[in-house]
Amino acid sequence: MELGTRLLDTKSLKKLEELKNPKVMGLVAEYINLCKPSKVTVLTDSKEDIEYMRLLALNDGEEQKLGTEGHTIHFDGLSDQARDKENTCVLMPKGVKAGRFMNPKDRDDGLKEVLGFLDGAMRDKEMIVCFFCLGPVNSRFSIPALQITDSAYVAHSESILYRPGYEEFKRLKGSGNFFYFVHSAGELDARHNSKDISKRRIYVDLRENRVFTVNNQYAGNSVGLKKLALRLAISKANAEDWLCEHMFIMGVHAKEKKRVTYFTGAYPSGCGKTSTAMVEGHTIVGDDIAYIRVGESGNACAVNVEQGIFGIIADVNPEDDPLIFQSLTTPRELIFSNVLVVEGKPYWLNMGAPMPKKGTNCSGDWFEGKKDVKGDSIPPTTGNARFTMRLSELENVDPALHAPEGVPIGGFIYGGRDSDTTVPVFEALSWPHGVYVGAMVESETTAAAIGKIGVRAHNPMANLDFLVVPLGIYIRNHLAFGDHCAKQPRIFHTNYFLKREGRYLNSKLDKRVWLLWMEGRIHDEFSAIETPIGYIPKLKDLQKLFRDELNKEYAQQQYDEQFSIRIPQLLEKLKRVEEIYKKEEGIPELFLEHITQERQRLAEARARFGKDVIPPDCFVQ
Repeated sequence: MELGTRLLDTKSLKKLEELKNPKVMGLVAEYINLCKPSKVTVLTDSKEDIEYMRLLALNDGEEQKLGTEGHTIHFDGLSDQARDKENTCVLMPKGVKAGRFMNPKDRDDGLKEVLGFLDGAMRDKEMIVCFFCLGPVNSRFSIPALQITDSAYVAHSESILYRPGYEEFKRLKGSGNFFYFVHSAGELDARHNSKDISKRRIYVDLRENRVFTVNNQYAGNSVGLKKLALRLAISKANAEDWLCEHMFIMGVHAKEKKRVTYFTGAYPSGCGKTSTAMVEGHTIVGDDIAYIRVGESGNACAVNVEQGIFGIIADVNPEDDPLIFQSLTTPRELIFSNVLVVEGKPYWLNMGAPMPKKGTNCSGDWFEGKKDVKGDSIPPTTGNARFTMRLSELENVDPALHAPEGVPIGGFIYGGRDSDTTVPVFEALSWPHGVYVGAMVESETTAAAIGKIGVRAHNPMANLDFLVVPLGIYIRNHLAFGDHCAKQPRIFHTNYFLKREGRYLNSKLDKRVWLLWMEGRIHDEFSAIETPIGYIPKLKDLQKLFRDELNKEYAQQQYDEQFSIRIPQLLEKLKRVEEIYKKEEGIPELFLEHITQERQRLAEARARFGKDVIPPDCFVQ
């Protein structure tokens, strides 16, 4: 404590003492002694402290101003452009069995390694201590979070993405029930980028509700409150009978009915998550992570863990994403990362403007044809380039964004991607069947750079990368959550990517119709056709929705192409996913029964109609 006390000036020490929290005081002293910074600054929720953080990021060279007021640019190093899955590990005590997808590491060995890397990691740098809240403040959803970092960019990003938490720590009244995160970018090069990428480590310690992350800057690795805190919260939720999910939250507005119905949605990357959450005419509560609890009414309620967006910027253009594009090109507090910058203007992939032939990017001065040390061409900007801004900057933000009680959830949407199997939208037969539908989600690879084109990757609830509990426990808790609800949310599945002879069968705008059909189903305004996979829309309902919403006709031929039940492909999917679940321990029998039941329903339909591809009208009673 002696070194920590000496490095804390009177102002910062007073801020810590006002929290009256011995654990906070002890942690700050512990990591001052370990990381050995030359200066320590404690920040509260005040405007003065937030401005200090912003200016520090500029003065340290981690960010630079752009031409538009409030816009800055941050560059990560060439080797620090995405989440490091290999070195993101869950620390497991000896004798504790990890789930098959968890990437575990022996806890004693991991702590010894990462604490060794942190020893002296902040020498000649400033340590920033700041406080945030996961979920709305002063709410039963709230999880206070302490961040210790030597990166003003990380702290600045978190101040945009998360709600202020200093006052939330006061409400703890000395309790140690909070998450904490320790980050160091490590030694920096001349461009203020982490040098020791080979020693990049991101270790999640479930036992202590903490994350260590060192020798990195890319926000997916360094901003602990994002996907790293997601892992801590998944562990907490599965121990406390609520859900922590990789889901958006949106309000679907039936304007003629003057009502809003809230949905959550989980989609693997490239399956339409952001484009669904941002459909024009509806409102967004959150785009990434949801905490879901049973409310006082007995219904499922959800909050957005965040107040901002750390969004992929590639393909955002005025035609497909007018609301986001407007926000990215007008004055506001906004951090761009890893785009190309020319004379203070950012450029990204498919933004609707020509890409310049030279500028500044994550490699420094860039020109077309520039190569890295391996001789590979350096692109002007990556497909993972990002923007960070507050949701409140969007015109379509929902007024319930910060509601302490959350929003009532009428439906869950699971989105997959395949070109030849699943209909554009269907509703599960029941809550348990819907859990099965979510646990069967697949996404189809679309580019050779990712691997072989057309390979289906299984991704239950679009949450596989972040699971820190065995898959059987995760599914069992989903099944149980429905039992706790007085009115269970409906569960739906979407697939926007069906093709025939190389052409997509749906336009990008059609999801507006699918959303309104789902919204109507929740309010029992549409009947549906029961098929072996679930309930599908009736043609007459879709025709009216297409006319009213998109002012276009929807023909019988389109309906048959899109909503026919493709028996061979569905049976192949069952076989693929069943093989995966056979390797898992503790999968609930109720879940496995749904695989058997769906296979039986498909076989019976094939025998009854004598067809491999069965048009929807065959199932009409």
